[in-house]
Amino acid sequence: MIDTDGTQLGIKNLAEAIAAAKARGLDLIEIAPMAVPPVCKILDFSKFRYEQEKKAREARKRQKAGLLKEVRFKPRIGAHDLDHKVEQIKEFIEEHDKVRLTVIFRGREMQHRDLGMKLLMDIKERLALVAMVEQAPIPDRNRLVMTLVPKH
Repeated sequence: MIDTDGTQLGIKNLAEAIAAAKARGLDLIEIAPMAVPPVCKILDFSKFRYEQEKKAREARKRQKAGLLKEVRFKPRIGAHDLDHKVEQIKEFIEEHDKVRLTVIFRGREMQHRDLGMKLLMDIKERLALVAMVEQAPIPDRNRLVMTLVPKH
């Protein structure tokens, strides 16, 4: 059992612990139920709940939601442009973001979807050390879409 100021009061049975908490006008809160013996603390329950919610809010504030970034290509992209976009994707992956790669086909390019598939496979091989495929290339009307996630 732990007192309000953090000092340990020792091991007490349940009746003694509840009586000590009531004598101070506070509540007996079980902090670590799996410990042997269970750890309880004498506190005001509403204050305890407020502190827990405050910690949870603080943790959510610091947490990054893992954004989804999208990089678009055309099947006839130049070599230098492709290198630049791959570097951009690598930066997104290093920031722990998911990246959606989209190859957009226009007009007669629709007949050569294999070029878009080769392009996505080339990018996948270039980024094999830092990223893995979450969603394999999927055709969607005039697009080919693949999603990459960071390797942990």
